[in-house]
Amino acid sequence: MENLFFFRPEEQTHLKDLYRSLLRLSGKVLKPDDCANLKNYLVQAGLNNFLKRDVFDLNPIITDMETSLIVAQEIGLTRAAILGVMLHSCVRSNYCTPEDVERDFGEDVAGIIHGLNRIQELYDKNPSIESENFRSLLLSFAEDMRVILIMIANRVYIMRQIKDTPNKEAMQKVAQESAYLYAPLAHKLGLYRLKSELEDLSLKYLEHDAYYHIKDKLNETKKSRDAYIENFIGPIQKKLEDAGLKFHMKGRTKSIHSIWQKMKRQKCGVDGIYDLFAIRIILDSKPEREKMECWQAYSIITDMYQPNPKRLRDWLSIPKSNGYESLHITVLGPENKWVEVQIRTERMDEIAERGLAAHWRYKGIKGGEAGVDEWLNSIRNALENNDDMKLMDQFKMELYEDEVFVFTPKGDLFKLPKGATVLDFAYAIHTNVGEHCIGARINDKNVQVRQQLSSGDQVEILTSSNQTPKQDWLNFVITGKARTKIRQSLKEMQARQAAYAKEVLERKFKNRKIEYDEPTMMHVIKKMGFKYVTDFYNSLANGTTDVNTVLDKYTEMQKYLNGMADHTPAPSAQEYNMQSEAEMKTQTNDDVLVIDQNLKGLDFTLAKCCHPIYGDDVFGFVTVNGGIKIHRCDCPNAEQLRTKFGYRIVKARWAGKRGSQYPITLRVVGNDDLGIVNNITSIISKEEKISLRSISIDSNDGLFSGNITVLLDDTVKLEQLIKKLKTIKGVKMVSRN
Repeated sequence: MENLFFFRPEEQTHLKDLYRSLLRLSGKVLKPDDCANLKNYLVQAGLNNFLKRDVFDLNPIITDMETSLIVAQEIGLTRAAILGVMLHSCVRSNYCTPEDVERDFGEDVAGIIHGLNRIQELYDKNPSIESENFRSLLLSFAEDMRVILIMIANRVYIMRQIKDTPNKEAMQKVAQESAYLYAPLAHKLGLYRLKSELEDLSLKYLEHDAYYHIKDKLNETKKSRDAYIENFIGPIQKKLEDAGLKFHMKGRTKSIHSIWQKMKRQKCGVDGIYDLFAIRIILDSKPEREKMECWQAYSIITDMYQPNPKRLRDWLSIPKSNGYESLHITVLGPENKWVEVQIRTERMDEIAERGLAAHWRYKGIKGGEAGVDEWLNSIRNALENNDDMKLMDQFKMELYEDEVFVFTPKGDLFKLPKGATVLDFAYAIHTNVGEHCIGARINDKNVQVRQQLSSGDQVEILTSSNQTPKQDWLNFVITGKARTKIRQSLKEMQARQAAYAKEVLERKFKNRKIEYDEPTMMHVIKKMGFKYVTDFYNSLANGTTDVNTVLDKYTEMQKYLNGMADHTPAPSAQEYNMQSEAEMKTQTNDDVLVIDQNLKGLDFTLAKCCHPIYGDDVFGFVTVNGGIKIHRCDCPNAEQLRTKFGYRIVKARWAGKRGSQYPITLRVVGNDDLGIVNNITSIISKEEKISLRSISIDSNDGLFSGNITVLLDDTVKLEQLIKKLKTIKGVKMVSRN
């Protein structure tokens, strides 16, 4: 191969080294004839001028060999992947066919090449490469995950080689693709080192001056930075150990790409980045103690170092949309330097490091998503075993068997669950499009609204202004958005029909000169067997119930009620006494609703207006749908409910045993002080069976005010906590919302 004219002198020398390295890495897994056959293919393709250099003047054979080294050495793939990389240029250049490769090297190698070529064709023709969904479509079309791993390895090699290329336009394009396509793919597959390398090299080519400015700054401060981290974590480690927490700590410097992104967001220089390096405390906590121990660690650290309240990031209470959970604080460490400390548990750290795959596993989601985690683990296990056949069996992309990817005529890409119909797609585009959808053209063929979609379909939705949602649409749509919007539209249509039917009924009353009385009509509706008023009016609108029948029954009911009134005189205003709040508390337990977590067959919920908890004096209020809302007796709405709807009030009391914990929000007001947040959280974290859910503090003109949400058992715990918070220096008022 070294005599091939296709290779320049320096490439011939490099080729020998590459060949030896590949043999050393893969010699044990190659078959006896593989080397000879491979050499013959490459020599003949080069001699016959089939192979061409790329836009960066890189030799395709050397590129493929370098890619194979990354695939074998840094990722761990073996025979099929290595040979597939080496031979796919011969197939793409039409020197040989996939059938030739399958004959000489086997079906496994031919499958790799088929996947690489299929992805290349999709890549060449698609206008939506920059979209998030394109990455998912890429994975779906690859079928064999080794194809995606090979593509990432190939891009890493190219990015390493194009530093000095004169083709700056092509270099910019490749660097941009690496940043928005290949780096996120590498992250999704758990290849974090390659992901960081791609991001940093992309920045190096796209923002040359910024890259070297940050790099020089980091090099200048590395030694002192490492020493500072050791000095900072020493005292913290001892305090956490004394508190009985199980944990480990580490310091890390941000990647150059991450620093640059933060500089742009914050519009500052390298020196203005608080978290140029960060300390990460990873707790080994049981699931039910995670948040409590994170806040306990927070309290310990802020006791030692002054925190910056404006830099508190609480992703424990409300995790990020990607599942990220952590507590970030910035404290004033030794030498008056600000240091970011990230507090999380082992579970949270795995989610942060491994992304959505770990999040799905901990959430226990079923189906294709749960397969992500099993698949990621199988990558590691299979690579360690160097079993390519096992890889082939495991990487068939069950991961995306529950998803389809379709295009609009303009090339926009949409991801939908498997089994999604034309109507699901229409609602995914826009609610208005879904409501007026009458069908679609899929790949230039007319289809109905219930037609199921397949990956790669190009779908043009057809609409009509006369179309409206139908009840039977709910029988075949599968996406949550479509079902919700259809139900919402049907309810609105029914409400309009009911309003019109009520109008018609009232006109009939006037025509017959019958006085319309709402309570009497409610009796009639109930007597006719209708559970909901809207059902009654809808039956009038669609003709199921006759208006004249209703009028006759109303007249009968009116006579009956008038007769009852004649025999039962109504009490005078002086004789009537409304039930007082005090009376509600002192009445006997006859007909009292007992609030118990294990109560069956009765629908009751705790009112959000007053958030009652165990121990509060409460009453029940029967809602229009039959459920019961539990309110505190001192609820702001209690007086209005008793006055207007006294007949719907139900006496209630708590069961003898406490139930689960309840969320309570406390309003805190006081003098503004840097240590106030630390003091508040310190007290809460030391309380047994009280967990801090969230804290929000605002300051203005020397005063602070804020809301604290905690989980606790009963009013006794609440009163004790309020008393302790009031003892904090600077706190003027603590009240329950």
